[in-house]
Amino acid sequence: MHMKIQSSLRQKITFGYYGYYAMAALIIGLSLFTFMELRLIEGKIHSGTRITEFFDVTLEIRRFEKNYFLYRQLADYWENVGYIEKAQSLLDKHGNDFESLTSHKNITNLRSNLVNYRLLLEQYSQHALLSPPQLEQLEARIRNIGRAITIEGEHIANSERLMLQKSLDRARTFFFGYLALIALVMIAIGMTLSKMVVRPLRHMETCINGLTGGRLEKLKIDSNEHEIISITHAFNHMIEELEKRQQCITRSEKLASMGTLLSGVAHELNNPISNISSSCQILQEELGHADIVFQKEMLEQIDNQTDRARIIVRSLLDFARDREFKHSDIALDKLVAETIRFSKGMIPPNVTLTSDIPENLMITADCQRLQQALLNLLQNCLDALGGKGKIHIMAEKRFITANDKNDITFHGRCEAHIEVVDLEIRDNGTGIADDVLPRIFDPFFTTKDVGQGSGLGLSIVHDIIEQHHGCIAVSSASGGGATFTIRLPVQISTLQPN
Repeated sequence: MHMKIQSSLRQKITFGYYGYYAMAALIIGLSLFTFMELRLIEGKIHSGTRITEFFDVTLEIRRFEKNYFLYRQLADYWENVGYIEKAQSLLDKHGNDFESLTSHKNITNLRSNLVNYRLLLEQYSQHALLSPPQLEQLEARIRNIGRAITIEGEHIANSERLMLQKSLDRARTFFFGYLALIALVMIAIGMTLSKMVVRPLRHMETCINGLTGGRLEKLKIDSNEHEIISITHAFNHMIEELEKRQQCITRSEKLASMGTLLSGVAHELNNPISNISSSCQILQEELGHADIVFQKEMLEQIDNQTDRARIIVRSLLDFARDREFKHSDIALDKLVAETIRFSKGMIPPNVTLTSDIPENLMITADCQRLQQALLNLLQNCLDALGGKGKIHIMAEKRFITANDKNDITFHGRCEAHIEVVDLEIRDNGTGIADDVLPRIFDPFFTTKDVGQGSGLGLSIVHDIIEQHHGCIAVSSASGGGATFTIRLPVQISTLQPN
């Protein structure tokens, strides 16, 4: 027998910490490398400064050479000599920097050219002793050597800039590569932690949030962490207890509705029983004296009133009986009229209840459940009226398309491209606050004082409407009053209830 080994969130979080330690080590390594590379580049920049200075000196040598050949002034000669000595000094002091950019042979030639250049320039300074052809020949030699010095200086300067650019490119490439590595490590650690820790916790959070919206769903989390398993078991046990209590409260709500019905039934039964009693008394008084036709007429009245009483009692029994969802074709006007008759016992004298339902408006519905929903809505309207006001019920058939725009938000299973009936229950009571509207269909939500309401009345209405593949909306006018709109498909014969 293989046993499933339970791990621990603590272990996985510790593993995550180790991963972040590794990432911190990578970051420190990147920082050290960047520091060292910057120091190296800083040294190359200082070296480049000397290379650039040497190249600038070679340009000054050529400039004073030109001036000296044109004007033959000793000041230009001595300036040129000074720059030659400066160039030689830079080569002597920083020879390693120069040799790192060009060959040793080129540096040797450069030193030799500087020496020869100075010697030829000294010979030229004796121009008074030289003939014009000799001067021209000497000028040409000096210019050629000066050009060679400048070219070599420019070559060294270009090599230095190219090397510095390569160093920067290498540092940039390594830096971004290291950053990419750190990002990949972070992503890997994040995905691992998400899979091992965050994902089950997030799923648990979603299920718990669903509980606040009325969905009593048990947790089903594929996890072997003993903390998650313990929380899951505790949560599922709480869901089971909530379901039991909700069933008890729902049954209490139904019993309360039955109490309302009994009051109306007592009133409705009084009429047929009174007619039966009157007919029996007449028959007793006329027994043996009345003709047979009159006696049959009295007996037919008794039979009709008995059937009427039987229908009333059967309606009450149908409402009280717990059974599976069963839909049939129902005339909406008769259903509403019967509900109003049964509600007479709970309607105060100063409350006017009217209805405007088209005749022969048929829908497919479960009569008992839809009647319970109407009773709950009527009770909610009566609570809002406070003993005085008006309630109006109306309905109309319409066809819903995907482009229809609603001014109110429907809750439930409204579908487009179907024929529906919109049933409105409107009152002119105190209305509903804006902050209450979004939560009015949540289970156990109530604005009444503690002990004055269970908060399940409208939630039960919402569930019943969803069972009919319909939806419900509520709106409240600024001046008071509320309107509940039930939208039901005309036909649900091919659909299954929730």
